[in-house]
Amino acid sequence: MPPRSISHCRDPNPPAEILRPGGVGAPVGYNRYATGKVCSLAETIGFIGLGIMGKPMARNLMRAGYPLVAHNRSRAAVDELASEGASAASSPQDVAERSDVVITMLPDSPDVEAVVSGPNGVLAGARPGAVLIDMSTISPVVAKRLAEQAAKQGVTMLDAPVSGGDRGAIAGTLSIMVGGDEPTFERMQPVFSAMGKTIVRVGDCSAGQVVKACNQVVVALTIEAVSEALVLGSKAGVDPAKILQVLGGGLAANRVMELRGPTMLQHAFAPGFKVRLHQKDLGIALATGRAYGVPLPNTALVDQFFGALVTCGKGELDHSALLTVLEGLAGHEIG
Repeated sequence: MPPRSISHCRDPNPPAEILRPGGVGAPVGYNRYATGKVCSLAETIGFIGLGIMGKPMARNLMRAGYPLVAHNRSRAAVDELASEGASAASSPQDVAERSDVVITMLPDSPDVEAVVSGPNGVLAGARPGAVLIDMSTISPVVAKRLAEQAAKQGVTMLDAPVSGGDRGAIAGTLSIMVGGDEPTFERMQPVFSAMGKTIVRVGDCSAGQVVKACNQVVVALTIEAVSEALVLGSKAGVDPAKILQVLGGGLAANRVMELRGPTMLQHAFAPGFKVRLHQKDLGIALATGRAYGVPLPNTALVDQFFGALVTCGKGELDHSALLTVLEGLAGHEIG
């Protein structure tokens, strides 16, 4: 199955005299004939980090027709994708040596730094002309530093964090906010389109991470607001399911209630996005706010709530478990 929005041809040996490598408007991994037809060269994507988000994203790339080389700290996820046609790699360096484009989807800045620039890292194996796309949520400072390191080796790096949670990753409907040069962004559109629906270049290198910090602020504060409303209404004697029904039909409607409201009512906090990772993201937002002189008082409060959950051993729960902090403060459990 070809990548979306690309007119495919399958001639494995096109006449050399009519083939123009790359060609104007040809996405990476494709050549354009003098006739204008675009032909797939079976570009290989390397994917590092097969967690809750990474594994379905990698699977969607395979479904879009991309050969995939996969690596993960734990082997089970690699074996699962290998059974579906992916190739297993022994290290990030091995991934880069076998790929045209390398995507990383990892928990935090130190993880990305180690995988990209550490021993046996991506940059140790990447060829000049390769593209590195970090889709993790990390510090904008780290994103910029890694892009500069990559550029010295002839590797172009984009920071492209995502929003949409595990459901968006599975459905291929993620929102992808991209920082980096525009020509590379345009070349990578077919790759992004295999994983997401809303794909926007928001600026130069590290801008994607800045926008992701803004996204995480809004999501965290929305979860907190929904939790307050549910606890208030429930303790006052109103059915919380009715609260969600009414709020969802008015100006207060939001994606948090739509996606997490039913599980919040059930206190079902199997992780789509973990508390400890959202706390990490708010730390990035707060640090960015300090760097630019922007107070983020409500973000700081919710960061403390997430910190309390982590301290109580609930860091692996879904971030909607923030509800339990508000329940504890009110001495009331909804339901």
